[in-house]
Amino acid sequence: MTSELTLGIETSCDETAASVVTSENVVLSSVVSSQVDLHARYGGVVPEVASRAHVGLVNPVIAQALVEAGVEPKDIDLVAATKGPGLIGSLLVGVSAAKALSLVWGIPYIGVNHLEAHLYSCFLEEPDLELPLVVLLVSGGHTILVSMEDHLQYSILGQTLDDAVGEAYDKVARYLGLGYPGGPAIDQLAVHGKNTIEFPRPIINDGFDFSFSGLKTAVINYVRQNPETPTEDVAASFQEAVVEVLTTKARKALVNTGAKGLCIGGGVAANSRLREAVFDICLEDGLHSFVPSRAYCTDNAAMVASTGWRRFLEDGPDSLDSGADPNLKLHG
Repeated sequence: MTSELTLGIETSCDETAASVVTSENVVLSSVVSSQVDLHARYGGVVPEVASRAHVGLVNPVIAQALVEAGVEPKDIDLVAATKGPGLIGSLLVGVSAAKALSLVWGIPYIGVNHLEAHLYSCFLEEPDLELPLVVLLVSGGHTILVSMEDHLQYSILGQTLDDAVGEAYDKVARYLGLGYPGGPAIDQLAVHGKNTIEFPRPIINDGFDFSFSGLKTAVINYVRQNPETPTEDVAASFQEAVVEVLTTKARKALVNTGAKGLCIGGGVAANSRLREAVFDICLEDGLHSFVPSRAYCTDNAAMVASTGWRRFLEDGPDSLDSGADPNLKLHG
């Protein structure tokens, strides 16, 4: 049987990405054009700048994805694009491009939930992961603990009550003068520091929800009162507090749900200390762990294409009248 091909398009924030993935979950190409340098001067993503950059990049990125996959437009069977959550201007660029291709190429279109796509990023590299799973989604905009009972069937166990973990990293990094993006900067600095400061572990033993606003404030207050403390020690101690909260709640979720393994996804899943801690707790508990390669932790279109194909088989195509939703929630 000939494999079906899905073209995925991702423009939810500041990455313009396109990918061609087969119906057997084989990634033929994955092209990502990052805007990090464009936004670094502002200390964060500027929505208007991001959407304008997507307009200029989306067509060349799609063309490159087709060339790298060794396919032509006539070979594509489905086009999928991230419809939310994200920045509305950025989302509309990808959705509009996908719907235009759907019309021109005469193939179905489907909009994909960005968070659901992150759930499936693990399956790109390990398609035979055994369910049920607990998945920890950690990024600049989201911190969500998910129980994945079956494919396309999952429930939210807990989520952040204030700052997402990636947002906390960025705010702490900004205060420490480490620049943007904050996550990689703190991660790299923490390697050279010592975990010598007892920062709080907010609501670590209370349910499955998260809170990082108080931890961020505690770090800022500590540095104000102790300006002589080495920045690398502040970074290491802050990171250890974050990772302990995330892994403690994930570990409790594994026990409560009877899941067979733990996966992480989202940009913060690229953090070296978190990746190490996930492996450690699963090894101790005799459970399977899976951490995507860093290329599939950050925003990419391969996860969009793969999830789009699954959703298409389950629900059929979306209408070309459907739009984008910047506040789209994760629903199983």
